[in-house]
Amino acid sequence: MIGSYLDNRLSFRDIVVEGYRPDGSVYYLSLSGTPRFDEDSGTFLGYRGSTSDVTQQRMLENQLQQALKMDAIGQLTGGIAHDFNNLLAIVSGNLELMLENAGDGSPDAQFILPALNAAAHGADLTRYLLAFARQQPLSPRSVDVIGLIAGMTEPLRRALGAQIELETVVPEGSWQAYVDPAQTETAILNLALNARDAMPDGGKLTIETANAVLDDEYSAGPDDIAPGNYLMVSVSDEGSGIPPEIIDRIFDPFVTTKEVGRGSGLGLSMVYGFVKQSHGHVRVQS
Repeated sequence: MIGSYLDNRLSFRDIVVEGYRPDGSVYYLSLSGTPRFDEDSGTFLGYRGSTSDVTQQRMLENQLQQALKMDAIGQLTGGIAHDFNNLLAIVSGNLELMLENAGDGSPDAQFILPALNAAAHGADLTRYLLAFARQQPLSPRSVDVIGLIAGMTEPLRRALGAQIELETVVPEGSWQAYVDPAQTETAILNLALNARDAMPDGGKLTIETANAVLDDEYSAGPDDIAPGNYLMVSVSDEGSGIPPEIIDRIFDPFVTTKEVGRGSGLGLSMVYGFVKQSHGHVRVQS
């Protein structure tokens, strides 16, 4: 009876532990075990049990939880952004009437103009939030993304500065994509500027495209993407990377790796929302 009691108290089942391989990648093991005792003396001899690798299952569960969290945040953000946008419209409209009545040369204009500028900045933030919530107005069409990137190259070089080496890898035969061209440019620009900020001492920024065929197995994951033909756009840099404690939240609104006062924390959120609204998906590696 005692042995049976101890067996029940000391047994364990489906305990998941985390480990790291020599290359630094993480893995998860599920452990189950039952204690063994000497029949005569009752001495504890150890455990008899089993071990199974549940890395893939755990990764899919984590991805699903992240997707559900992003959907919930998106719904909340979209509602707040719409209400805030309506309030800003009232504020801006009244400020414009005040400025018109006061006249540009009026002493009151020096107070009204900064308020109008602040309202305009608030409208920009609202637009980013609506992009994250996948509620921004889009005008998608079939776009030659390779040509679009080529047209951005020189303006990007000027925006990135002399310390950043820009390389584009855009092979011939790349497919077109059904996207909003203006928002595609904005997304690439946001990623490029983030990469620049991650390389304060200079470095190499690479923009690359590739055709991608996603099969049923790939689409069965939690990324909510249909199988089919896609165009992949990759933006990579030689910067310091993203801390592990932040990387799972990097697309959340107002999450940033930059110091206070630099950036709104909405650039990657906008990219995430635009890509999802365009029926694609986005991933980050660091």
